This record gives sequence, C-alpha cells and structure tokens, in this order.
Amino acid sequence: MSETLSLVEQVKAAMKAAMKARDKQTLSTIRLIQADFKRIEVDERIEIDDARALVILDKMVKQRRDSISQFESAGRDELAAIERAEIGVIQEFLPQQLSEDEIALIIEDALSGIDATGMAAMGPLMGLIKPKLQGRADMGAVSKLVKAKLTS
Repeated sequence: MSETLSLVEQVKAAMKAAMKARDKQTLSTIRLIQADFKRIEVDERIEIDDARALVILDKMVKQRRDSISQFESAGRDELAAIERAEIGVIQEFLPQQLSEDEIALIIEDALSGIDATGMAAMGPLMGLIKPKLQGRADMGAVSKLVKAKLTS
C-alpha cells in the first residue's frame, strides 16, 4: 500500500482489489473494517483520520485475539482459524509490529520522564507510551511488561 494514501483510502483500495480478485474472505474482513469506520463516523459525526483508524484497527485485532482464545478453549478450532485469517487482513493496514526489545526501549525512555515510582507510575507511563505503540504492539502485552518493570 502507498504511504501517501490515508488508512481509510488504503482500505477502500484494498476492497476494490479484493473484489477484482474475487477474494471473498479478504473482502468480508475489509467490509467489517469499513463498517466500523462508518459506524464511528456516524455516531461521533467525525471524519476518521489515520490516528483514529489505527485505534479502530488495533481494537479489531484485540477483539479477534480474545475470540480466538474463547473459541480454542471451547474446541472450536474452525472458528478460531477464521478469526486468525481476519487478523491477518487487518494487520496489513497496521504499521510494522515492534519487537520486544524496541518496546522495552520505549518503556525505558518514557519511564525516565515520569516522577512517580512503583505502580503509581502505571497510568502516566501508559499515557505516554500508548500513542507511540498504537497499532504497533499488543497493548495487553505492553501493559504486562510495564507492570513487570514497575514492580521489579
């Protein structure tokens, strides 16, 4: 995808490509993305920018990860496979995922700019790093790393 297109435009372009390729699974997921975009635009009377689109896509991936764990614990592997495929399509629109070392560096950097210590620093620290990591890391895993760092 071209970097000059907004995320919303990239999703539209991918939808056209999936339609031409008759890729039903990809098309279905892209339609879910567009439905979420449209719902928020209508509900909040805003036009979605790239920052908001990242938040929406990140939330969609998180929802699917939660569903996968529930489906797997219920023995519904075929449904978990569908969710995994949807995550793959959604992640095509997200920036490159950061490594654990890169995340640790961002946490360290943000920690040096906070006065609070211990668990009292959790809120301010997450407030600083979330915009930097949005769409580039699983925020649940980041939260666990931050907690481990603050309690050690």
